[in-house]
Amino acid sequence: MPEQQIFKPHPALQDFVNRILIFRADLRCIGPDIICPFPPTPQNYIYFYINDPIHTRKNGNNAFIKKPGSITVGPQLTGVHLNLGKDHFMLAIIFHPGGLYRLLGMPMKHMFDEDVDSYALFGNEINRIHEKLQYAQSWLEMKNIAESFLLNRIGRLKTALPFDHAIRELMDNSGNLRMEKVASLSCLSIRQFERKCMERIGLPPKLFARLVRFSGAYQLKEHQPHLSWTEIAHSSGYYDQMHFLRDFKEFAGVTPSLIQGQLDATPLRLQANARQ
Repeated sequence: MPEQQIFKPHPALQDFVNRILIFRADLRCIGPDIICPFPPTPQNYIYFYINDPIHTRKNGNNAFIKKPGSITVGPQLTGVHLNLGKDHFMLAIIFHPGGLYRLLGMPMKHMFDEDVDSYALFGNEINRIHEKLQYAQSWLEMKNIAESFLLNRIGRLKTALPFDHAIRELMDNSGNLRMEKVASLSCLSIRQFERKCMERIGLPPKLFARLVRFSGAYQLKEHQPHLSWTEIAHSSGYYDQMHFLRDFKEFAGVTPSLIQGQLDATPLRLQANARQ
C-alpha cells in the first residue's frame, strides 16, 4: 500500500511554502507498470525522486520522457500521465501561489507548461540535497533536509505583497471570487492585478481561478470516489454542467467519465490530499 506523510513547514517558510509531502509506493509486486493520470493543479512544486526515476507523457504526446532526479514545476495547463517505476519514493515541496516566484525571482510566465531540471536553477546544491535525501534515516530527517535547503535561501526571497495573500484567498474560496474583489484585496487596479498575476502566477487571473476550481473538483473525486460527478460539480462551485465539462476537457484532456476509467485502472491516488 502507498504511504505518505504531510509536514507543515518551518515557521519561517510558511509564508511561501504550503507544505512538504513525502510519498512512497512499492510497486515491485505488480507486473505491468502503473500509469497514473495527473491533471494540472494550481500549485507549483519542487520534486525530488529518491529511488526510481519518473517518466512523464504529456496529454497529446505518445512518448514517455525520463525525468532527472529533481524537477521544478511551474504553472501547468496540460495534464500528464506518470509512469512511477517500481519503487516510487518522492519528496515534494509544495508552494503557495506566488511562492515559487518569490524563491526564484523569475517571472512564472517563463515556466509556463514546463518542468525544469532543478540543477539548471540551483546548481550543484540540488545534487547534494538529492544525495542527502537518499541516505536519510527517517522521513522527518528528509523533511529537515528540504527545509534547510529553503532556509538557506530565505535571505534572497522576494518580498511578499498584498497580492500574495489575496491570491491565497482566491485559492481558499476554490476560485469562486470575483476578480474585482481579489484585485481590491491586492490593493491593485484590475489591469495591475492582471500583470502581477502573469509575473507571480504565470497565468491570467480568470484562467487561474478556473484551474483552481477544476483542480478542487478533480481532487475531491480522488478523495471521495463514491461521489457522483454531479455532486462534485455542485460542491466545487460549478453552476451548470457545460462549464464543468468544458474545464475537464481543457485541463484533463478528457471527459469526467474517461477520467473515471483512468482512475479505476490504477490503485494510486496522487492528488487526493494535494490541498488541505
